[in-house]
Parts: sequence; structure tokens; C-alpha cells
Amino acid sequence: MKLGKVIGTVVCSQKEGSFEGIKLLLVQPLSEELKGSGDPIVACDAVQAGLNDVLIYEGGREAALSLENWFNPSDATIMGIVDQVNRSGS
Repeated sequence: MKLGKVIGTVVCSQKEGSFEGIKLLLVQPLSEELKGSGDPIVACDAVQAGLNDVLIYEGGREAALSLENWFNPSDATIMGIVDQVNRSGS
């Protein structure tokens, strides 16, 4: 799983039928230090995340399996909202 932060929403006039009823969010991937890492991605929202929420998401086939309809082309799905991140020193 990866860390990310919701930075916006995605509105579609048309979308794949397997995405009907699924909210799409713009997510900024984060490093362990909660700093932006890479380009933003579009992710399906399985947990009702909101703007500025820190979250965990998964990519690849696991992303598709997180949605009710398993047969979908999702590349990323939000699977949880993060309350707190604790790191042991390095």
C-alpha cells in the first residue's frame, strides 16, 4: 500500500460502466515524511475520502479487486483514511 493525499476531485461526463456510482479523486502520492512524491494520480474512492485527507491506496490488480464490481479497469483505489503516521527513527 502507498500513502497519498486527496488534492481534488475528477468529474466525468461519461465513464466506464463498471465505475458507475464510484467517486474519482485526484491523489498526490506521499513519501514516508508525508511530502509530495511524483505526479498526482486519479484513484477510485472506496472509503468516502475527502479533500486534504491522508490515505492509503493500492495500484494494479489489487486496486480493481477493492471495488464491488471486480471486473473494472482501475489502476488505483483508495482503501483507507489515515488518522496518524508514526515512524521509528533512522
